[in-house]
Amino acid sequence: MISIYFEFLIPFFVSAAVVIAITIVAERYGTIKGGILGTLPSTVVIAFLFIAYNEGTTQASHAVAVVAAEMGVNVMFLLLFSLLIHRSLLCALSGAFTIWTVISFFLYYFNVDSILLSLSIYVLSFIFSFIVLEKIKKIRSSGMVPIIYTPLKIGFRGILAGIVIALAVYLSNFGAVLSGIFSAFPVIFLSAMVISSKEHGPRFAGAMAKSMVFGSPSVVGYAVAIYFFYRLYGIIAGTTMAFLIASGITLLLFVLGKYLR
Repeated sequence: MISIYFEFLIPFFVSAAVVIAITIVAERYGTIKGGILGTLPSTVVIAFLFIAYNEGTTQASHAVAVVAAEMGVNVMFLLLFSLLIHRSLLCALSGAFTIWTVISFFLYYFNVDSILLSLSIYVLSFIFSFIVLEKIKKIRSSGMVPIIYTPLKIGFRGILAGIVIALAVYLSNFGAVLSGIFSAFPVIFLSAMVISSKEHGPRFAGAMAKSMVFGSPSVVGYAVAIYFFYRLYGIIAGTTMAFLIASGITLLLFVLGKYLR
């Protein structure tokens, strides 16, 4: 059994690096690139590597079935955050976490462990959220924003993201469906939204949210891939092939991203 300290430290440093990278990319190259990069599988990879190592590939495959549905919940988290951020950060976080908690509870209560049902929930959530953000609210992507980087500012981003994500990965060890739900906890989204809104305001945060909704299929593709690959090919080969599939989806989204507002 891998020690709790090891489970905490690896997610902390990897997730800190991810959030630092995506916020810097968004600031330098625009929210489309930053948002899509931010949805490339990272913490979910770490979480399921630990779950598979500790509990076996069968348990990991069972746990990952709910991840697509939970990503649908995360998409709703981003939607509500972007709609409420113009009021206040507290209002946006309260509303987004309320919807996340309520829907996640129902996923847990009804023990959603069907990959087809999970995918259906995600697809409906994705279509609804993207139409609202792109077509109804007409949230526009943001380009480069001027910013002076300091060690303190970069360090704060990493520490905020690292603590939240490490805790989420640690909590992912309790039960199959609960493991899947917490492995997909929107910590990258949360960290990116808080940092974006605090440093660049509601418009930039809303644009980041839309880009992350658009980029979410890469995580879902990874989850679906390891659902099948872990049992067929084992942890290392399954993880590698699933990540290649997710990377391919991300590259496709980068190409399609030029058509966003």
